[in-house]
Amino acid sequence: MKAMIAAATAAVAMMASGVAMADPAGDAVALVKSSGGDCLVCHAIDHKVVGPAWNDVSARYNGDIKAGKTTEAKAEDALVEKVTKGGKGNWDKVTGGMSMTPHPSKPSNADLHKIVKLILDLKK
Repeated sequence: MKAMIAAATAAVAMMASGVAMADPAGDAVALVKSSGGDCLVCHAIDHKVVGPAWNDVSARYNGDIKAGKTTEAKAEDALVEKVTKGGKGNWDKVTGGMSMTPHPSKPSNADLHKIVKLILDLKK
């Protein structure tokens, strides 16, 4: 019981001091919903829906970053472009060849960059 009280007190102290407790998955979902995005129709955090799970997207792109194939900024830009313009071919084994539809206006470009950063943070 004392440990639970200590943990709760520490969490409250961190929030009060402005230190956020990291929850990239929850933050990404909340931002998608508040920005009018429909990402969650085809994607989930931890399992395939129509498109790949966000955890799998994060793992793939972070693997490329760690292997020196790209940088975090380039991975972010590539994902934002893929969402904005749509595309096909990167996840054929997962999607059965289904294309990602373009999303040129919602979420906004600024929100989309934030969402993609949060997705990339899932598997760091």
